[in-house]
Amino acid sequence: MEITKTEFEGLYIIKPQVYTDNRGFFFESYNQKIFEKNGLIYNFVQDNQSMSKKNVFRGFHYQLEPYSQTKLVRVLKGSVIDYAIDLRRGSPTFGKCFSIELSEENKLQLLIPKGFAHGFLTITETAEFFYKCDNFYNRESEGGIRFDDPELNITLPVEKEKLIISEKDRNLPFLKDAKINFIFGETR
Repeated sequence: MEITKTEFEGLYIIKPQVYTDNRGFFFESYNQKIFEKNGLIYNFVQDNQSMSKKNVFRGFHYQLEPYSQTKLVRVLKGSVIDYAIDLRRGSPTFGKCFSIELSEENKLQLLIPKGFAHGFLTITETAEFFYKCDNFYNRESEGGIRFDDPELNITLPVEKEKLIISEKDRNLPFLKDAKINFIFGETR
């Protein structure tokens, strides 16, 4: 398993060691010992899975402290562009967005720490998305930011009219109006 730091403190790309033969493939998608050896100590308590059609955008979502979540995300089928926005006040990357393609082919995963908003865009006919969380979902602590916030300056590879977005996500606030209680260095 290869763990690569990004320019965003606490955000890592995880590349598994994939073993293939004439039967198919095998890989460890998570190994607590390897994570801990790299200083990544989490107690994952909840797994979530979704299926989305092409051009579905889900996000940008987060949970406020004390219910914030670290997420380990990956794609089981299909392909998505995955996005993580740093919402930790005082962070050198506050308000900036990281993106990466996650697919069943590349088998990459993204470890998204607490204090980030998360979203993804399905770029294949369908995609099955899976993620582990280190805290339980709490409806009262839900937060979010609109996908088309001009301050974020995110260009999605799909025309806005073709996006399939829930009414709830269309009505999320812009970053400047969002409730955020993450402080860089205090959120873990």
